[in-house]
Amino acid sequence: MTVVLIDGVFNVRDVGGMPAEGGRIREGRLFRSGNLVSATPEGLAELERRVSHIVDLRDGQEVASAPSPAKTIATTHLPLFLGSVASFFEDDMSLDEMYLQLLEESGERLADAIRIIARGEPTLVHCTVGKDRTGVTVALALAAVGADRESIISDYALTASMLPRERNRQIVAFLEVQHPEAQHAVALATLSPADVMRRLLEEVDARWGSAAAYLEANGMTGDELASLRRALIDA
Repeated sequence: MTVVLIDGVFNVRDVGGMPAEGGRIREGRLFRSGNLVSATPEGLAELERRVSHIVDLRDGQEVASAPSPAKTIATTHLPLFLGSVASFFEDDMSLDEMYLQLLEESGERLADAIRIIARGEPTLVHCTVGKDRTGVTVALALAAVGADRESIISDYALTASMLPRERNRQIVAFLEVQHPEAQHAVALATLSPADVMRRLLEEVDARWGSAAAYLEANGMTGDELASLRRALIDA
């Protein structure tokens, strides 16, 4: 993976370069990040140079409160959470539980997001922080084309170290006031433990057979999965 500097945007990287069955993940094809609301003109120019399509996984309220300034780049909004983001904190859900809920309730939208990646355009996937919805989407896309599992897990785990410290400090202070009894709130907001993604991918294999089979169960065709492989694998 390569960390990419986009002025005003945090947690940006190109997942290209990791080993995969039959080659490597193609560089310059799949990017991930946090939201784009604070992108500077220079940052937007760099995004325009690198990216042809944006997949925004945030819900309508998140988009309204932090609108993307990337107006010149084609964008598809695919909200993954069927409930509000706040509900995960209110229910004191763990990362494992939240990711399983995404798999169970948002499979068709996950497949829709990955169909866009399969078109082969340089694509940026983002949510608010670029950790959970983005992490699951990117991991499934990579696993479906046979990317090295430990590399997928390492890419997910990298996020925690890329979140701005001041952002983490503010949100932890907020959560301590709003959800003082919650056991999982800080992890939900700030952490990306490798074992969480490892368990998720193992659960996908156990329940569906593979990430590719999970996507097929949620509507992707064999031809679409072949297109995803052509888009992402540099043989």
